[in-house]
Amino acid sequence: MNKSALSRSLIPVLLLAALSACSGKPEDAGPKPVAVGVVKVQPKPATITSEYVAKVEASNTVEIRSRVGGLLEKQSAVEGQLVKRGQVLFQIDPQPFEAALAQAKAALAEAEAGLQQSDRDLARVKPLAEIDAVSQQELDSVVARNSANRAGVEAARAAVKTADLNLDYTRITSPIDGILGRTQIRVGGLISASTSLLTTVYAPDPMYVNFSISERRMIELQRRLDLHAGDPVRTDGVFKIILADGSKYPQKAKLNLIDAAVDESTGTLPIRLEVENPSRTLLAGMFARVVVVADQLPSALLVPQRAVQELQGRTSLWIVGADNKAEKRDVTMGARIGSDWIVTDGLKAGETIAVDGTQKLKPGTPLAPQPLEAPPAETAEPAKLPAEPPKAGAQP
Repeated sequence: MNKSALSRSLIPVLLLAALSACSGKPEDAGPKPVAVGVVKVQPKPATITSEYVAKVEASNTVEIRSRVGGLLEKQSAVEGQLVKRGQVLFQIDPQPFEAALAQAKAALAEAEAGLQQSDRDLARVKPLAEIDAVSQQELDSVVARNSANRAGVEAARAAVKTADLNLDYTRITSPIDGILGRTQIRVGGLISASTSLLTTVYAPDPMYVNFSISERRMIELQRRLDLHAGDPVRTDGVFKIILADGSKYPQKAKLNLIDAAVDESTGTLPIRLEVENPSRTLLAGMFARVVVVADQLPSALLVPQRAVQELQGRTSLWIVGADNKAEKRDVTMGARIGSDWIVTDGLKAGETIAVDGTQKLKPGTPLAPQPLEAPPAETAEPAKLPAEPPKAGAQP
C-alpha cells in the first residue's frame, strides 16, 4: 500500500477519535447548585397573645317602668340622647291621681273633725266620771270612740301620702345619667303598673367587655401572669380590645371581674373588663375581640411560615450547611406571629434556613443561597396561641 492510500485510510479513524474527544465530559463534574432564598435566624423579642370573642355591655342598664298605671300623656326626652339623673322622661295623665289625692285629703279632714269632737267629749266626760256622775260604761265608750277616731286620722294621713306618691309617680324620671334607648310605648298608649317597659337607659361610661376563657387557658394565665379570682383591678396592658373593623381601642382595659365558678354547660370561665368610653365609641351589644398577652419572650427564634414543612404531624426545615448543602431537620414549633412561626426546639441562633425554592430539595443537594430581605418591623404582629376547639354548647 502506498503512502497516499494509507493516509486516506487513517483520516476516518482520526476524525472519529477527535469527535469522541470533543463530546466527552469531565469525570469530576457534579450536579448544578440549586438557587434558594435563605434567611439567617437571629433571636428577637416576641409577644405571645390569644384572642377571644367578646361582647360589650353598659356598666349600668336600667329598665324604665311605671309604678302606676294610666295613659301616657307626654314624652319629655328624646330617644338616643343623654339624660341626667332626675330628668323627667315621661308624663302619665295625672287627673285620676289628682282626684284621688283630693278625695284622700277630704277623708283626712273628716277624720280630723271626728277626732276633735271625740276629744271634746272625752274632756267633758272624764271630770263627771271622777265624781260618779256618769257610769263607767259610758266613759269607756267615749274613750274607745276617741281612740278609733285617732286611728282613723292616722289612716287618712297614710292615704293622703299614698295618693300624693302616686301622683308624683306619674312623672317618670331617670334614675341614672345615661343614654335613653328606644321607647316601647308611644304617647296615648296604656301603661300597666310595674309591668309595661317604657324604655331602657344605658350608662355610656365606663363600659364592660365580657368574654369567656377555657379552663386550660385560665390555668396558663394563672401560671404566667399570676391571675386569680378576687385579684384587684389590673391596668398593666395585659388585655387589649380590638373593634369589629380591626382597629385597636385606644383606652386601657381594666380587669373588673373573674367569675367565681366555671360555667358547667360550656366549661369556660366568664371574665369582665372595664374600659373608659369618653367618646361613646362603644355601644351596648357590640361585638369585639379581646387580645390577652399570655407571655413575653425576650429572644425567640422566628422563621417564615412558608419555610416550615408539615407532614403527618411532623414539622421540618431545610438548613443550609457550612458547605452550602441542604440538610432536612425536624423542629418543634410554638406560637405563630404574623407570617412567622416560633421554633422552640431543633434550631440554633445564627443558622441559615432555606425559605423559597425548596420544592425539589433532597438531603445533600448543593445550594446557591440568595439572601431574602427581612419584612419591615412594623408589619410584625403579636404571636397567637393556636385556637381551641369549641366546647359543646359554647356561645361565640
